Amino acid sequence: MNILGTGLSGLVGSRVVELLSDEFSFTNLSKETGIDITDSQKLTAEIINSRATWVFHFAAYTDVDGAESQRALSVSSQAWKVNVLATETVVQVCRQYHKRLLYISTDYVFDGKKESYTEESAPAPQGWYAVTKYEGEKRVATLAKNALIVRIANPYQAATVGKSDFFHKILNRLESNQEVTAPTDQLFVPTFVDDIAQGIRILVKNDSHGIYHVVGSGALTPFAAARQIAEKFKLDQDLIKKTTFAEFFTGRAPRPFSAVLKNDKITRLGVHMRSFSEGLEALALQLAA
Repeated sequence: MNILGTGLSGLVGSRVVELLSDEFSFTNLSKETGIDITDSQKLTAEIINSRATWVFHFAAYTDVDGAESQRALSVSSQAWKVNVLATETVVQVCRQYHKRLLYISTDYVFDGKKESYTEESAPAPQGWYAVTKYEGEKRVATLAKNALIVRIANPYQAATVGKSDFFHKILNRLESNQEVTAPTDQLFVPTFVDDIAQGIRILVKNDSHGIYHVVGSGALTPFAAARQIAEKFKLDQDLIKKTTFAEFFTGRAPRPFSAVLKNDKITRLGVHMRSFSEGLEALALQLAA
């Protein structure tokens, strides 16, 4: 099956391509391949000329604090141009040429004030990044049965691609004997990227549509996650210092306090979404190989 994708050279996209290339043939539209997805004419032409039946839209403006600094610019902001206008272009072409669209979204579409969130929970984005990603979701949803929205959360993997994921940021600091400060009251859901790839494989093969939370199993605090990393890689746990959510994010863009997404829907399809401890086990084996 031919897949046309945006942003397939990023953290998640590159691993999806690596793990699924045995079944799918990928063409990447990104700055690395000379395509600026905010150039609507060029993006439109690339999709029209592709024989791919699926478009994977991974590309996004993901700098949460950078997006917030652009909030006053509204629809003129770079975050809006990438996350909303480029998505509009992809949606319009997919509608006209009857292509399926997989859109990667985020746990940030929720405000984090509830105990947990299912695919049926009503989004309430807070920061500008979150607003733009949810606006993208709404546009993709207009494709009805040709729309597949995959929400992910805190992806991590063995390889470092582009900016470091949270796992590598913590690991690198601990390996350098630098302190790590982490909230003890916030909850988040780490997701092993290999599991995201497997979830996408199953969803596409099943011709799935709608919204799926393709996230890890179980939530924990950033402090607990940092301690697990230190323990697994035999690093100094005393370097990990406690703080609160409010203190850690003072002066920064709004984040969900407790973005606990439930993954029951994807697990019912037979996809095992690993807990953080399970993910660390697999990741450690990959790093040691």
